[in-house]
Amino acid sequence: MKRIKNIALIVCALLFSFKTGISQEKKSESMLCVGAHWTEKEGKSFLEKQRKSYPTAAAWETRAKEIRAHILKGADLEKYPERNSLNPIMGEKRVYDGYQVQNVAFESLPGVYVTGSLYTPTNPKNVLPGILNTHGHWTNPGDVGRYRPDAQKRFAALARMGAMVWAYDAVGYGQMEEFGWVHKHPEALKLQLWNSIRGLDFLLMMGADPKRIGVTGASGGGTQAFLLTAVDDRVSVSVPVVMVSAHFFGGCVCESGMPIHKGPNFQTNNVEIAALAAPRPMLLISDGDDWTKNNPSVEYPHEKFIYSLLGKPKNVENVHLPNDKHGYDENKRIAAYPFLAKHLGLDVTKALKPDGSLNEKMIVIEDQKALYPFNDKHPFPANAVRKNDDVVWK
Repeated sequence: MKRIKNIALIVCALLFSFKTGISQEKKSESMLCVGAHWTEKEGKSFLEKQRKSYPTAAAWETRAKEIRAHILKGADLEKYPERNSLNPIMGEKRVYDGYQVQNVAFESLPGVYVTGSLYTPTNPKNVLPGILNTHGHWTNPGDVGRYRPDAQKRFAALARMGAMVWAYDAVGYGQMEEFGWVHKHPEALKLQLWNSIRGLDFLLMMGADPKRIGVTGASGGGTQAFLLTAVDDRVSVSVPVVMVSAHFFGGCVCESGMPIHKGPNFQTNNVEIAALAAPRPMLLISDGDDWTKNNPSVEYPHEKFIYSLLGKPKNVENVHLPNDKHGYDENKRIAAYPFLAKHLGLDVTKALKPDGSLNEKMIVIEDQKALYPFNDKHPFPANAVRKNDDVVWK
C-alpha cells in the first residue's frame, strides 16, 4: 500500500510539473505581440491613449526609459555579454566607379560570425560617417536579403555619397545558412539585435565618425533599424522604411518572437519604440500597400508630437508614397538619400541627378556568392559556431 501511495505521489508531481510547464509556456506566449496583433482602430486608440499620458518632455522621457528597459528585458539583454574582440576577417577590395567593396566577417560573440560587406568611397579624404544597412525577409533565389539588386544599389550609392556602409546578413541568411544556421529561431531577435550593436562597434573600429552614425533598412530590416536606434544612443540618424505601424508588430520571430512589446502591466508598440530615436533625426518612409498606409494620419503625427515635446519637431519627417508597394525601391531611395545626406554630411549629387532622379547606372550588381566572406583564401574558422543552438552567452 505504501509503495502504491509513493507511486501516486510521483505521478501527481509529474502531472503538476507538466501542467505548470504548459501554463508558463502559455503565459510566455501571451506576452508576444505578433504580426497584425491589433486592428488599425486598436492601434490608433492605443496611441491616442498614450499621448495623453505624456503631456510633457519629462513625462515622455520617463516613458522612454520604461520602454527601453522593457525591450532589453524582453530580448534577454538586460545585461550585455562581454564585448569580445571582433577579430574581423577582411577580404580583398573590389574597386568600382567611385566606391569599393570588401567582404567581412567578425565575431559578435566568441565563434559567432556576422557576415557582410563593407562599402566605402574610393580615395576618401576625411573621416567618414558610418551607415548600418539591415535587410528584410526577401528569400526568393536571386532576390535574397542584402544581395538584392536594389539593396546593392543602395549600399554602393551611399558609399559614393561619402559614407562607410556596413551591409550585413540577418541571422541565418546568406553564407551562414549554408553552414547550418537558421533564421526562424526562438532567440533570433536577441542575437540579431546584438549583431547590430556589434556592427556599430565594427564601424567605429574601422574609423567611422562616432558623431555621424546612421541606420536604415526596409520591412524586417526597418524593425532592426528602429530597435538598434531605440537601445543604442550612438545612432545619430535613422531611416526605418515601410515598417513603423501602430497595429502591426512584425511577423517574424526576429521582430516579435520575444516579449519586447508586452509584459505584466506593460504594453507598447512599434510607434513608441521608433520614437525612442527622438530627438535624433528620423525619416519614416511609408507606402499605400502595407501596414504603413496610415503613417500620414496616425503614426507620423504621434512621432511629431513626441519630437515637438523635445523641442525638435523638424527632426522627424515622413515621405509617404501612396502608389508604391512594400520594399526599398527607387522612390524610397530617392526619399532616403537627401535625408541621410543632410544629417550625415554626404554628397547627394553622387546618387541623384539634378532633376531628382537616381544616378545609379555605374553601380555593379554582384553575384550573391561574390559577396560571401568565406572562401579558399579565408576558410570558415575552426572555432566557428555552426548552429544557433550552440551559441554561448557570457
